[in-house]
Amino acid sequence: MSTRNRQERPPRPARKILIFSSPSGAGKTTIVRHLLKTFPNLAFSVSATTRPRRDHEEDGKDYYFLSVDEFRNKIDEDAFVEWEEVYKGTYYGTLKSEVQRLLDRGYHVVFDVDVKGALNIKKLYGEQALAVFVMPPSIEELQKRLHHRSSDPEDSIRERVAKARQEMEYADKFDVILINDRLEESLPRAEEIVRNFIEE
Repeated sequence: MSTRNRQERPPRPARKILIFSSPSGAGKTTIVRHLLKTFPNLAFSVSATTRPRRDHEEDGKDYYFLSVDEFRNKIDEDAFVEWEEVYKGTYYGTLKSEVQRLLDRGYHVVFDVDVKGALNIKKLYGEQALAVFVMPPSIEELQKRLHHRSSDPEDSIRERVAKARQEMEYADKFDVILINDRLEESLPRAEEIVRNFIEE
């Protein structure tokens, strides 16, 4: 029996999971947006949430905006990779269908999620995932940034600052800590972190 030499296709590089998390106002969303513009093989995993949609936000692009009942139904259906009641009555989560859609298209998937959600995703994907904690230079600077946003009432800012103190205690559980003091320094550092991981 004769055999023919078949030209084998080179294996597709392993698709990676990049998880960015930080206290609210520390700058992770700005960093993630920059990375998506820089690396064409990255795709953003859009989270689901029950919080109200802000004027500039689009459903399916910034978040999947769900009612509390819709979100709870999806919890019952085991439709989330991770989910969290971040504030009382306000849920955030990552839909399994969203992650699989992006992986099937051959992208490395980028997450912009809260701290507990990030650690849950890291636990699920293991070495396939890199968890990056974006650290504000100080709580005082974080509070200043939240005030400059001018989109949240004072009691909400106080709540976010208190939560930030708790979240920063989880930083050492992440693979990388990126201190976001000066954005012009943080963005190149974030690029380096991502490039090194996806090229491993």
